[in-house]
Amino acid sequence: MSAPLPSSAAWLEWAAEYTKAAQAEARPPLEWAARVAAAAAAAAAAGETGDVPWSAGLAEVLARALLSGGGGAAPAAAAAWKYAEAALAARLASPALLLALLSTRVIPRRFSRPMEYRLYLELVKRHGFNFHHQMKAANFRKIMDLIDGNLKLSMIFGISTCEPGVFVVHFALCIIWQLVDVVLDDEGLLELTPEKKTQWPMRPEDVSTFDGTFAELRTEKIEKLQKMNTVTTMELIEHLLRDKVITHILSLARENMQSHWGAFTNRLHLLATNSSTLQNSAISLEPFQHLIVGDGNAYGETKHNMRKRFHLTVASNPLSSPNGRCLGASCSSLWIPIDMYLEDCLDGSIAATNSIEILSGLVKALQAVNRSTWHDAFLALWVASLRLVQREREPIEGPVPHLDTRLCMLLSITTLAIADIIMEADSLCNETVLNSHVNGKKAIGNLRNELMLSLQILGDYESLLVPPSCVIPAANQAATKAAMSISGISINNGYMDNVNGMNYTGNMRHLIVESCISRQLLDTSAYYWPGYISNYANSASHTLPSQLAGWSSFMNGAPLTQPLVNMLVSTPASSLAEVDKLFEVAVDGSDEDSISAATVLCGATLLRGWNFQEHTVRLVVKLLSPSDPIDYSGRESQLIKLGPMLNVILSGISAVDYAPIFSFHGLIPELAAALMAICEVFGCLSPSVSWTLRTGEEISAHTVFSNAFILLLRLWKFNHPPLEYCIMGDGAPVGSQLTPEYLLLLRNSQVLSSSSLTKQRNGQRQSQVSTSHLSSGNPIFMDSFPKLKLWYRQHQACLASTLSGLGHGTPVRNNVDSLLNQMFRKANKGGTSIGSLSASSSISNSSGPGVDDSHLWPRLPAWEILEAVPFVVDAALTACSHGRLFPRELATGLKDLADFLPASLATIVSYFSAEVTRGVWKPASMNGSDWPSPSVNLSMVDEHIKKIVAATGVDVPRLVTGGSSSSTLPLPLAAFVSLTITYKLDKASERFLNLAGPALENLAASCPWPSMAIVAALWTQKVKRWTDFLIFSASRTVFHHNNEAVVQLLRSCFAATLGMSWTSVCSCGGVASLLGHGYCPGGFSPVAPGILYLRIFRCIKDCSILAEDILSLLMLSVKDIAETTVPRHRSDKLKKTKYGMRHGQVSLSAAMTQVKVAASLGATLVWLSGGTALVQSLIQEMLPSWFLAVQNLDQGGASGGMVYKLGGHALAYLAVYSGMFAWGIDPTPVSRRRERVMQSHLGFLASALDGKISLGCDLSLWRAYVSGFLGLVVECTPCWVQEVDLRVLKRLSSGLRHWGKDELAVALLRRAGPEAMGTATEMILGREW
Repeated sequence: MSAPLPSSAAWLEWAAEYTKAAQAEARPPLEWAARVAAAAAAAAAAGETGDVPWSAGLAEVLARALLSGGGGAAPAAAAAWKYAEAALAARLASPALLLALLSTRVIPRRFSRPMEYRLYLELVKRHGFNFHHQMKAANFRKIMDLIDGNLKLSMIFGISTCEPGVFVVHFALCIIWQLVDVVLDDEGLLELTPEKKTQWPMRPEDVSTFDGTFAELRTEKIEKLQKMNTVTTMELIEHLLRDKVITHILSLARENMQSHWGAFTNRLHLLATNSSTLQNSAISLEPFQHLIVGDGNAYGETKHNMRKRFHLTVASNPLSSPNGRCLGASCSSLWIPIDMYLEDCLDGSIAATNSIEILSGLVKALQAVNRSTWHDAFLALWVASLRLVQREREPIEGPVPHLDTRLCMLLSITTLAIADIIMEADSLCNETVLNSHVNGKKAIGNLRNELMLSLQILGDYESLLVPPSCVIPAANQAATKAAMSISGISINNGYMDNVNGMNYTGNMRHLIVESCISRQLLDTSAYYWPGYISNYANSASHTLPSQLAGWSSFMNGAPLTQPLVNMLVSTPASSLAEVDKLFEVAVDGSDEDSISAATVLCGATLLRGWNFQEHTVRLVVKLLSPSDPIDYSGRESQLIKLGPMLNVILSGISAVDYAPIFSFHGLIPELAAALMAICEVFGCLSPSVSWTLRTGEEISAHTVFSNAFILLLRLWKFNHPPLEYCIMGDGAPVGSQLTPEYLLLLRNSQVLSSSSLTKQRNGQRQSQVSTSHLSSGNPIFMDSFPKLKLWYRQHQACLASTLSGLGHGTPVRNNVDSLLNQMFRKANKGGTSIGSLSASSSISNSSGPGVDDSHLWPRLPAWEILEAVPFVVDAALTACSHGRLFPRELATGLKDLADFLPASLATIVSYFSAEVTRGVWKPASMNGSDWPSPSVNLSMVDEHIKKIVAATGVDVPRLVTGGSSSSTLPLPLAAFVSLTITYKLDKASERFLNLAGPALENLAASCPWPSMAIVAALWTQKVKRWTDFLIFSASRTVFHHNNEAVVQLLRSCFAATLGMSWTSVCSCGGVASLLGHGYCPGGFSPVAPGILYLRIFRCIKDCSILAEDILSLLMLSVKDIAETTVPRHRSDKLKKTKYGMRHGQVSLSAAMTQVKVAASLGATLVWLSGGTALVQSLIQEMLPSWFLAVQNLDQGGASGGMVYKLGGHALAYLAVYSGMFAWGIDPTPVSRRRERVMQSHLGFLASALDGKISLGCDLSLWRAYVSGFLGLVVECTPCWVQEVDLRVLKRLSSGLRHWGKDELAVALLRRAGPEAMGTATEMILGREW
């Protein structure tokens, strides 16, 4: 007999009563469901608020029926479960609410009511995650609130569940988490978790109220059902972890709920490793492992499968085949950016950046985009650094950094870069260790093992490990130390006093391992690696023990006598304790001991103490910047008392190899600030302030000032950038030249950054001496140095305009006259004045030959002399141009001025550079009578330049015509080169030529061809051993005056790298062809195009055009790849199938590898050439313009359209590589530009996908670019996505879905942060997976 249908909201009460009656009468589930549905429909027709489908009230009714049904075994109970199944299948009740109500009541009673728990598991499996239609129900908000109140999701996860998509993620994680806790509790493993409890009720005592009573079952049956339920629960967990929709949803939790995800995976790992149920069953561990270690992506796929979806197949073989210097053009070529960056650091220029941070960021970026293991990434870095050293095995002589700088890069900077990566990993591990033991400790914490593996593999690269001759003793010492350690011979404080004739043959790997051990990246177990210790060395000579004995004596208290100092200067310290003691002596010792200690510290210890070089350089800077009042101009400054010691340090670090070392360690801003203080103080002192050393040498305040001033100018690339930047002043691009203001800005930013002050590299031994390398915690500005600021303004004015006249009787004019008369006293003997400034004065009491006339020079402070020097040089040059002064007298007078105050050389350089650009001086004929003639060597220079650039195919203008030379130079340049030729090439002059040399080269390069060739010919006559270097420098000028030559050189770089050039130095392609083996001493064979480009690009004025050329050459290279690598008749068969590439996979893989290599080269060239500004222009302007224009890359269909697909991926790699190099892949960008550029570029992509922008490029190219670019960003640089507006990302996802790229669309939103979690969930649930 049927009951009447209700006509109001009372239908729920009716449903409850009807359900009881139906249970009692054992009515069929379908009949029950039909009657309930009809009742709900009637209620809705009566105008009541609809609660069906997905009724929350009916779910509560069913929950009460299930919980009061007697354990699931009685007929009434069984009927209730069948009604629940029917209601959920017919969408009458909310599955989520019903399961939420049951989970907190059934799970705690699963031991006493196993049948009920078993039926609950079945409901979870069938209906637990059917949210796609349920989320659209009008009452879903009510359902969410009821579930949240029951499961406490908002309170537990700390995120509001007000958004449906977010609620679904929380609910899914909660249900699976409960099941995992059930198995852990069943097997007694819950106590092993850090919390030792669960978030939700798990036992009867956890439930405060419990509705319903149950009939008792027999104990035997209960135990059997309990065991079966545990297995069933485990099987259900595996089933859920394999479900694509669920794994998609869980990936959102992993990405946006990291702390809770860590706790969850920690329990999952405990289950996978300790569960006896799992071990004794046929359940697969694979889904557990994928979820634990994070190998699953947003779609439950492995990373390998995800890459196949997002990118065309790319060959990514590991670096497992050592081939010496030439590692081929495939796998090793993918790491070319490292080789390029390292080689670029060695060009002699000085940067204010930190090479350690840049190199570590570069390695992290390449490891991500190359999808390599960390040991492969570390191995690639070691190999690139070793190649850098090997390229200097036969160096050419010249004023450029040599082997010591390259060894610093290998044994100090590279090691510290790896230490930074490991430190960052350890930091992440420490943050997640409590919540994610597995992911933190296992996946990240094992980077030290990866480093160890890379060094073990490195032992197979024998040709790269051969040490240069000067490093052989150090390598042998490292090998001998390892042998002694294995033999049990004690090594006290680093001294090998008990060598007893032991002398083992070492190589570069021994030095690398010692560098890692000293920073606690490895331990001495490395000594036991197979093959690490070889046989005894053939040579019995081993002088290191006697040298190390000197350090032992010093540590034992021996006084620093001159013989001991000489020994210590030439031998690097072997321990950090020795460096600390040197510093203590330099600070607290007597004046003589301070000088001796500073001398030793700046010797071999600074240059070749690789194992603790980062500490040594900081101590040197600290010695140069003792605590002092803010008023640096005070004559009682502490600096004055330290004059002799400061001069020793300044002289010691002025060699050409030292400044790059400070630059690599990021200390240029701090060093510059210290030098500014020294210049300010000593520049105000008269030269009568002097000191006499124990050697009898006398140094004056002028000496200290000049050494500091010359070094300071070298640090900020004095006169190195294009002169128009100097003229632009504040309008110049930031960092275009390292001005004093910019260096102080960098220094102050380091002071204000707490992270830079507290950051300590993980595992490094810290100096016992305070190595806080910032002398003051206060910011410093140019106003702190008024004299330096005044000179700098005069310097800028001299570059910007001609000199204005000086009034009679002014102090500056009097100083000018005095200096002119002293410089040209011989020319003035007859009373003839040199220039208009000195017309009223002449010298009648000139000193005769051989008489010391130093006392005749004005005893003025250095700043006053420098103020007068521009006017002095102007008057002298004017007199020479008018014939009142012979060129030889001009050069001699200028040399006398530079000898009197070496710092004046800087102002002379500044004046000559400015006057050359003005072009108002008549040219000087280099005929051999008035000016020196280059004719002897000019034809030789001409011939060798052509040979050097032969590999590029560039035509060199002839220098000699008809057998005669009409060589001319602008008068200021002729005067400058004549001045430099007067210098002797000794150690005293080296520090000044290190400033004048690069300035002369840049000045000559900016003059019309063949000015630089003439300068090179003149200098080769003076220093024949520098011939190779000078001619190579002259060859670079060819590219300064010919834009087409630059393009041709870039084309050669691409062709050489891809192995498509028959004229390159190596035909195998890759690094060997691009960078070769260094310069070409003696033979003048063609120089590798990469080396040539790295030495010329800084003088290219328009970098934006350069980027456009690189973009064009990249696409031409892609066209060549498409036509040569992929056969034409098979390109149409390269179709993607369900299982990958059916046809031509090898060819397509090889093509994509070549495309990726070409793109990485192009991105490296853009980044190195123009920095972040050029990268921004490339991504924000050039690429959009390129897509808008019509591009015909496949004329005649030669590649079957494949060029467009490869081209799109090439551009995607170019953009991502460039951005990674410029801004890094870390969440905290190195530049704020990244957010703006990514917002702009992704906005452009979204507008194009929306149809708001009409594109001119081929559609297949566009699709390849968008999918490739976004795929790489999602996989390699996910933090970029979070910096983009969510609305833009939603538009991109919508466009991708229209293309059928649902996987990528979801992944993009998954990376967008918690704000996008709801949208991503809705997209996941709305697709059939």
